[in-house]
Order: sequence, then C-alpha cells, then structure tokens
Amino acid sequence: MENILLTIDIILAVLLIILILIQKSEGGALGLGISQDSFMFSRTAGDFFSRSTAVVATLFIICSLSLTIISRQDLPSSSSIIDKIEENEDDNTPKIPKNNN
Repeated sequence: MENILLTIDIILAVLLIILILIQKSEGGALGLGISQDSFMFSRTAGDFFSRSTAVVATLFIICSLSLTIISRQDLPSSSSIIDKIEENEDDNTPKIPKNNN
C-alpha cells in the first residue's frame, strides 16, 4: 500500500509541476507564458488550468498526508523521556552509606 501511494504521489508531483509551468505567466516569473493567441478561448483555458492545478494540488496534499500516516504506524510507540529517567533511577540509584561514628 505504501509503494502504491508513493508512486501516486510522485505522479501527482510531476503533474503539478507541469500544470504550473503551462499556466500563463502574469508576472514574468518562471512560467512558460503561453500566449493568449495560442488558445481559442484563453479565459476558459486559464480557468481550466487554475482549477486543475487546485485539484491536483489537493490530491497531492491528501496523498502525502496519508503516506505520512501510514508510515508512522511502523514506528514504535513513544513514551515520555521523564518516564524513562524515573525507571532508570529506581534500578541504578546508588545508595548513600550510613555514617557509623
């Protein structure tokens, strides 16, 4: 199950990167900046890419969180460090000798 989620997570990450780079670059940043002339209805294409990016990003986050939850189940249950110190003090506490004067 963990391997399947990891594969889906990688595919969603690559798809998310591609969707972000395809979008129109409004600020002149790192986007490819596909011009408005390349689409017949550029506003519809922009809305489609924005919505699909939001859906893929949401799926990526859900997949990543579920992968984290599944992998946490393999770890041993943690206890408080104070409890461990108290257990060790009971067993190995040196005894103070009594003064026989």
